[in-house]
Amino acid sequence: MQYYRPSKKRLLIVTGISLLVGGCSLSDWYNGYYVDRSSWKSYQKDSDAYYDAESAQMKELRKNNDAYCTELAEKPENRKARAGYPNGVFNEGMYNICMEKRGTPTFATYQSNQSKKEKAERRARGEIVLN
Repeated sequence: MQYYRPSKKRLLIVTGISLLVGGCSLSDWYNGYYVDRSSWKSYQKDSDAYYDAESAQMKELRKNNDAYCTELAEKPENRKARAGYPNGVFNEGMYNICMEKRGTPTFATYQSNQSKKEKAERRARGEIVLN
C-alpha cells in the first residue's frame, strides 16, 4: 500500500508530460512556423540587398518600367482567368517578362536566372546527369 501513492503520482506526471508534448510537436513547430518565418526573412534580406545595390539611374528606370508593366499586366484583356474571380487576376508572368525585357528584372526573376546558370555550370562539370 505504501508504494501505491508515489507510483500514482509518477504515472500522472508522465501522462501529463506525454499529453503536453504530443499535443504540440516540436517538428510541427519547426517545419511549419519557424522555417517559413526564417525563409521569408532570408528572402526579404536578399531582395532588399538586390534592390539597394542599384544605381540611382537604374532605380529611376525600374520605377518607370514598373508603372508601364503594371499598367500592361492589369489591362482587362491581359488578366488571367481564375475560378472565383469573374474579372480575372493580375498577370504576374506578363509583368515579370515585361520587366526583364525592359532591362530591370525583378528579384524573383534574377534569382531564377541565377539558379539556371548554377545548374548549367554543375551540368557542365558533370555533377548533374539528368535535367
